[in-house]
Amino acid sequence: MLKYHNFDIVFQEIPDETTLAVNITGCPYRCPGCHSPHLREDTGEPLTQEALLSILERYGAGITCICLMGGDARPLEVQELAGWIKNSLEYRSAWYSGAEEIPEGVDPRNFDYIKIGPYVEAAGGLKSATTNQRLYRVGEDGSLTDITAKFLKQNKPMQ
Repeated sequence: MLKYHNFDIVFQEIPDETTLAVNITGCPYRCPGCHSPHLREDTGEPLTQEALLSILERYGAGITCICLMGGDARPLEVQELAGWIKNSLEYRSAWYSGAEEIPEGVDPRNFDYIKIGPYVEAAGGLKSATTNQRLYRVGEDGSLTDITAKFLKQNKPMQ
């Protein structure tokens, strides 16, 4: 069962989207330098459709996307929830995964965006020109378009 620790409305996780980011617990990775090591524990509230609807009743009016942050211990459950978000609700669905590649059995068409890649401290996050992580926009046919460069454009100083 997916469990979540907390959530927030964010503007930088998915370019051009106002995103409800839901932090899922039970992360199987132990990335050195991780900014959220507390998400390694299998704690929190169950992340069910009902729980998500309850959050959306309070905060959903201004958002355009729901991003599931983690859930790598249960990728098929993430896929199922994301498919429901995308097909039954009026929001785009996204997944931030620390996996090296999309896990076997996960169909990208259940998502509008997928971020893949563990956090490598020396490479930096998505805003770093040397990052190993990639954010993809998923086409209707499941094709992946790398949009990671949008983060570098956001990172440029104002003139």
